[in-house]
Amino acid sequence: MKNTQRMFGAAAAAAALVLVGGCGSGDDAAQGSGAADDTRLAVVATTPEVADFVRTIGGGDVTVTQIIKPNVDPHDYEPTPADIQAIGKAAVVVKNGVGLEEWLDRTIESAGFKGTVVDSSQGVTLREGGHEEGAGHEEGEEAHEGEEHDPHIWHNPLNAKTMVANIEKGLSAADPAHAAAFAGNVKTYTAELDRLDADNEAAFARIPADQRKLVTNHDAFGYYVDRYKLEFVGSVIPSLDTSAELSAKQLNDLVTKIKATGTKAIFAETSLPPKSAEAIANQAGVKVIGGEDALYGDSIGAEGTPEGTYLGAERHNTRVIVTALGG
Repeated sequence: MKNTQRMFGAAAAAAALVLVGGCGSGDDAAQGSGAADDTRLAVVATTPEVADFVRTIGGGDVTVTQIIKPNVDPHDYEPTPADIQAIGKAAVVVKNGVGLEEWLDRTIESAGFKGTVVDSSQGVTLREGGHEEGAGHEEGEEAHEGEEHDPHIWHNPLNAKTMVANIEKGLSAADPAHAAAFAGNVKTYTAELDRLDADNEAAFARIPADQRKLVTNHDAFGYYVDRYKLEFVGSVIPSLDTSAELSAKQLNDLVTKIKATGTKAIFAETSLPPKSAEAIANQAGVKVIGGEDALYGDSIGAEGTPEGTYLGAERHNTRVIVTALGG
């Protein structure tokens, strides 16, 4: 795994700091652990998407510490002392799964966590690398071990429905007294996810099929491409991960393919620098969609913004893509 020794070394060092008294930021850690008189369920959520799901389903009955902040690349994350401290005090840890959080297992071990880990990907049909349909991720199966599956499962709202159902199940098991509230919240939110999916389908239906071509910073939108019948032309970073780099041949091949297919734009992503996308776009003679219109590939927007929720970020993505492709 990428940067495994460096990550594990950071986790071990962080654990040592916690054991000698802790030195985390305090605010996040305290929020996640809950104050002494706070009876709410203390939950740690790894990614922005998962944290938003937990807040939505848990409502006022949970406190949530979000480990990875908005617009931070989750593929290259290193745990901090505050992360370990928060995990050690939590009752539940919720993860995206599918190998996205390579650092999590060792961090949990370092934290001495004794609670429940909820893998929100359980039951999702996983894609293998290269836009091929994968097998179902059965409960208890570590599908990411020994084979590469696409972890960006949330970009299909139907997968998001499975994720929130898993979260509701985990929260209810940890806090049965509020199970009815969690169930009510997931029912309401599931209807919103269905509405998002229907709106996305309607938006792309207005674009001729031969114009639905997508080039992104990295291969993060496979589930979205499959769900809405887009054509994935390629990515600036030719990988599900963000650590890979284009070779000279791959760069030339991508430029050639963009020209040959009549692709209109390259879509930058909020958590990745746009320079490589801009260089390829210049060679291919197409525009880069970036800045405020950059896509949320691995993240959602900042708290308090319209894109600061899963629903808002996904609506932003669809609006930007449809507008750029001529819808």
